Amino acid sequence: MQDGFDLSVIVFLVLAAFVAWRLYSVLGTRTERDPDRTPNRFRPVMPSKSEPAALPAEANPIADDASKAEPDPARWRGIAEAESPLAKSLDALLVAEPDFDARHFVSGARAAYESIVLAFAAGDRPTLKDLLSRDVFEGFVTAIADREKKGETVETTFVGLDKAEIKDVQIRGKSAQITMHFLSKLITATRNDKGDVIEGATDKVVDVNDVWTFAREIGSRDPAWKLVATEAAQ
Repeated sequence: MQDGFDLSVIVFLVLAAFVAWRLYSVLGTRTERDPDRTPNRFRPVMPSKSEPAALPAEANPIADDASKAEPDPARWRGIAEAESPLAKSLDALLVAEPDFDARHFVSGARAAYESIVLAFAAGDRPTLKDLLSRDVFEGFVTAIADREKKGETVETTFVGLDKAEIKDVQIRGKSAQITMHFLSKLITATRNDKGDVIEGATDKVVDVNDVWTFAREIGSRDPAWKLVATEAAQ
């Protein structure tokens, strides 16, 4: 055998290093909070980690000019009227959470609303736990347990969502809170232990007017918003 490494050994070492690097580049950046691995769809848009870092401010005159520009007056179009109290509250939230995307939030809130309504009707505790704050979850679970104790079941069909709009935005300490107004159409009926309908109807669409508040901790590594309060709209 020749002294040192022969050519084939060097080739194999180079190939092994290349394969290891490729595996790391594909798998190394995924974490337990990867949105693709969690059932909670209610998440704001997060910036791509693959984007190149911006130059320091002192070396980036274009960024300096952009920072001095007036905010886009149409930035909240379809969400809030320009210069309204809601628009100003959204501006404050954007300062606290630069990654906040109002349109994506509304889309996520729509999905969360339907999921929560159907999960409550079905007594689906795991889904509710992922979308509700601890206090709200405990209240929902108590109502579900009481229903189960009586032998009652709820049949709910989600017909559609006519309205889903941001009503209010608040920053309370380290918590950001967004109140949503939902107007949905449902077919819902409650049956007793004998199968008789005791509330609602199986063939009637009803309008449901709700005001729900979602919250998350500002700066938290977990970007999920959770339901913290519910009430019927006036």
